[in-house]
Amino acid sequence: MSEPGRLIPPTMTSPAAAGRRWPAAFQSRFFLALLLGLVWLGPAWWNHRILYALLVWDGAVMLAWFIDLRRLPLPGEITLSRRWCEPLSLNLDSQVELQVTNHSARRIELSLEDDVPSTLCGKLPRFTLAVPPRGNAQATYVIRPTTRGDIQLGRAFLRYHSQVRFAERWAAADLCQTVRVYPNLREPERYTLYLVRSRQIEQEKRLKRLLGRGRDFESLREYRESDEIRDVCWTATARHGKLISKVYQVERSQSVFLVVDAGRLMLARTRPPLNFRAPFRTPEGYSPAPRQSNPTKEEQQPDFPTSQLTKLDYAVNAALSLAHVALHSGDTTGLVAYGRKLQSYLPAARGAAHLRQIVDQLALVSGESVEAQHALAADSLLTRHRRRSLVVWITDLAETAATPEVIEAASRLLPQHVVLFAVVGEPEMRALAGRRPESPTQMYQYVAAQEILQRREILLRRLREQGALAMEFMPGYLSSEIVNQYLQIKSRGLL
Repeated sequence: MSEPGRLIPPTMTSPAAAGRRWPAAFQSRFFLALLLGLVWLGPAWWNHRILYALLVWDGAVMLAWFIDLRRLPLPGEITLSRRWCEPLSLNLDSQVELQVTNHSARRIELSLEDDVPSTLCGKLPRFTLAVPPRGNAQATYVIRPTTRGDIQLGRAFLRYHSQVRFAERWAAADLCQTVRVYPNLREPERYTLYLVRSRQIEQEKRLKRLLGRGRDFESLREYRESDEIRDVCWTATARHGKLISKVYQVERSQSVFLVVDAGRLMLARTRPPLNFRAPFRTPEGYSPAPRQSNPTKEEQQPDFPTSQLTKLDYAVNAALSLAHVALHSGDTTGLVAYGRKLQSYLPAARGAAHLRQIVDQLALVSGESVEAQHALAADSLLTRHRRRSLVVWITDLAETAATPEVIEAASRLLPQHVVLFAVVGEPEMRALAGRRPESPTQMYQYVAAQEILQRREILLRRLREQGALAMEFMPGYLSSEIVNQYLQIKSRGLL
């Protein structure tokens, strides 16, 4: 991702402050000393005056506690910092570092808790640190966001004591901040690397005649027998006295619009099958990810998260991957995210700043529990963007007898745009339809699954007959297949 440092949340630093009206407490050795004072109760059975010795002992213990408390550093002499090591991506691990700085001349031992919501970390981070005088100590924990968008973090709480362990102070540091969880940021980088590799292959095969090549002028070269007569540049031929041919490349500076449906159907949670690894396909064919001799931990793990994501999460990841690849291909990219209302609209543009806007807007796309207004998205494109473009519409189909509204809305774009209609599939439904029924209940489920899949195929076929590229993709393959379709559309010159 371009300029990943700008996506990292800022470091928060704050001095500690007293967290309560009476921010002090007793430590373990204080109670142990009080218990030792009970020894005086034995001789007190014979001489009641010995009870005064018990009171003196308890007073000495309280005095020791008070002295230890006064010698402890004040909360303002302790500074806490929360530093983020990398941008926050949906369902990807990232590290957070807590640093405690002791500005006093005494060594302290403290218990530290960071108020992190459960959407970032399943367990509340707790640490025990020893901080030297005028020194610092660090603690690191791992977060794994389960939702996109802006998330509020609270304060950091600490309890610290000296080596005497008689008294302790309670304090809190105001590290409250709002962090933004982005879609999967590693996936677009991988597809971009594949795109660069495929470009190198195409440059090596430039002298080869390719079907479906573009008509964007690139350079001149000597005529070859495989060249077409229409490609001969007659003005250059007249100057050089020999046949000169024009070389063309796939068109650039075209527009790609990403349309993301955030309606109720996209809130369904699903998970791709295990041992899944999405392939990448160049215009010449499939090309799997390069294997390293010593794969890292990340390479050994599947590319998808182990927990269930919503279809909207997969759609957002796919939209970000395609935007990244399209911008690196020289095309302009726009975004439309909608539910009942238009959540986001970005006109087609290019550049690192525009990609950052797309990342921010996709991070804030939130699912709605109502049916989306598909006509609203079509009207926004038709009225605001009149240039012929590739419209990648990522949605799902309702299981109704009537034609879904999203089909009719996408059909309105066909006279002006090239529409890639991507439907997020149902892996569970496919698995149910492919399983052999062994009981009457499973037979009913099998027949119902077959009817639903057949209905979806009829709707997609109807859209294809009108000229759209309508396909159904499984959630785990959504990003790779949409990028593949984009590269094929570019190579075939459909725009």
